[in-house]
Amino acid sequence: MESAATADTLLAGACVLFTLCMFSAGLSDLRHMQTTRSVNNIQFLPFLTTDVNNLSWLSYGLLKGDKTLIVVNAVGAFLQTLYMLTYLHYCPRKRTVLLQTAALLGVLLLGYSYFQLLVPDWTSRLRQLGLFCSIFTISMYLSPLADLVKIIQTKSTQCLSFSLTVATLLASASWTLYGFRLGDLYIMVPNIPGILTSLICLGLFWQYRQVQEKSYSLLQT
Repeated sequence: MESAATADTLLAGACVLFTLCMFSAGLSDLRHMQTTRSVNNIQFLPFLTTDVNNLSWLSYGLLKGDKTLIVVNAVGAFLQTLYMLTYLHYCPRKRTVLLQTAALLGVLLLGYSYFQLLVPDWTSRLRQLGLFCSIFTISMYLSPLADLVKIIQTKSTQCLSFSLTVATLLASASWTLYGFRLGDLYIMVPNIPGILTSLICLGLFWQYRQVQEKSYSLLQT
């Protein structure tokens, strides 16, 4: 029993550590915005969608009473909100950003009203919220596949982050095991695509490594 409890504690710690490493990837964008006082080559939508994802899982964690989910997604929501506010501060086209943020708040308000007013049963609320979180997470994990065509055509992985890919792989694997230990399919299933997409991206890093090294050596000569 003690060994099982220790294993669960270590697994929960791994989930927290690797997921926060994944979320902290935005700190480089934060530094870039503060240094250059601009948002050049930085997109707002990933911050927004990740914030929605964090807030959704935070709600699920609060409803379920899962401390690991609560801690990870509370910190994640704070970081994403910080990135969004920094982006808004330096963005010249604030109207578009404000409209996207208002749409986010509207969706969250509608979702909260729906679950509070129309789904009074705790079990049904947990199931429907878990399903929404799962679908949203799967869509986020599959989004890097849109860059596959560009990567294959250019034979370059410059649009991918190696450190973020590794962090995503470790976080997805940890959450898959965590969901399996809890018997929670809503946690386990949506993280499997995260493992698969991360492995595909790592394969692309290996596939085009020699091409990039050759290009680099040609530039040096």
